[in-house]
Amino acid sequence: MIPMNILDRIYLGNSLLTWFLAIGVVILVLASLLAIRWMIFHRLARLAQKTETELDDLMVEVLGNTRIFSLLFIAFYAGTRVLSITPFTEGVCRTVLVLGLLLQAALWANKAVSSVLQRLIKKRMEDDAAGATALSITGFAAKVSLWSIFLLLALDNIGVNITGLVAGLGIGGIAVALALQNVLGDLFASLSIVLDKPFAIGDFLIVGDFLGTVEHIGIKTTRLRSLSGEQLIFSNTDLLQSRIRNFKRMSERRVVFSLSVTYQTPHEKVASMATMIRSLIEAQPGVRFDRAHFKEFGDSALVFEIVYFLLDPDYNIYMDTQQAINLALFRQFETEGISFAYPTQTLFLARETPAPNP
Repeated sequence: MIPMNILDRIYLGNSLLTWFLAIGVVILVLASLLAIRWMIFHRLARLAQKTETELDDLMVEVLGNTRIFSLLFIAFYAGTRVLSITPFTEGVCRTVLVLGLLLQAALWANKAVSSVLQRLIKKRMEDDAAGATALSITGFAAKVSLWSIFLLLALDNIGVNITGLVAGLGIGGIAVALALQNVLGDLFASLSIVLDKPFAIGDFLIVGDFLGTVEHIGIKTTRLRSLSGEQLIFSNTDLLQSRIRNFKRMSERRVVFSLSVTYQTPHEKVASMATMIRSLIEAQPGVRFDRAHFKEFGDSALVFEIVYFLLDPDYNIYMDTQQAINLALFRQFETEGISFAYPTQTLFLARETPAPNP
C-alpha cells in the first residue's frame, strides 16, 4: 500500500494521486471505446451477412478501418481533463486531438472511396476495361483531393495561415494547367467518354473520313482498328469535337438501292416491276419492305429506286440479304425477259442530199 504522503507529492503541477486518477481515466475511456467499436463492428457485420444491400457492407469496411491511435487520442485527452495544466498545454492537447480525429476521418473517407471504386471497377471490368481504368484514375484524383483537404485543415489547426498557401497553390495550379492544357483536356474528355458513353469498346465508328472498330479508350487517346487493318489513333479531345457516327447503336438498317432497265422494256412489264420487286424483298427473312418506285427516265435507262429496312443492323447480315435480293432479281428478270440497262449511246448518221447537176 502506497503511503498517503507519497500520493500527495506534486509532480509537474499535479499530485501523484491525480496522475494515477488520470491514468485510470485513460485506461477506462480506451477500454470503453474499444468495447463500443467491437460491439458496433460485429453487430454491423452480422447484419451485413443477412442483407443483400452493399451499404451495410461498406459501413463495415469503413468502421473496420478505425485505428487505435484515434481512440488513444480521445482517451489521453479525457485523462488531461483530470489534471491541472496550463492553457498552452491544454491548447496543445486539444490540437493533437483534433489532428487525430481529422486523420481518422480522412482514413474513413479514403476507405469509403477505395471500397466504392473496387465495386464499380469489378462490375465494369468484364464489359468495359477502359471505363474501369478511367474509374481508377478518378479514384486517384479523389484521394489526392481528400488528402489535400486534410493537409490544409491540419495546417490550419496548428496555426499556419493557409490563405497565402491556398492562393499560391491556386496560382501554381493555373500555371500547371496552362502548361498541361492539352493533356488535361484529353483527360477530362476521357472522363466524359466514360460517363456519357457516346461509344464503347467494340463499337463501329465513322469519324470524318475514317472508320473502324473501337479497340481501346485511354486517358489521352482512343484507338480504332480500320477495315484495312491499320490502327487509327485519335486524341480524346479531337474525337469529342468531331461528328461521330456510331453504327453499333443502330436498331435497324435502312437500305436504298437502284436498278435500271432498258428503254426497250414493254410498258406492262415496267408497270408490274414495283410489285415484283416488293414480293422478292418481302420473301427475305428479317426484312421490312418500304417502297419501290419507277423513279426517273435516265440518260440511257429507266431507273427504279427501292428502299427496305433490315431489322438486324449487322453489316454482314446486310450484305448477305442484299446479295440474296440481287440474285432473286437477276433470276426473275431473266425469266421475264427484262434486260438490265448499261450505259449506251445511239449514233444517228444523216446523209445530205446532193444538189442537182446543172
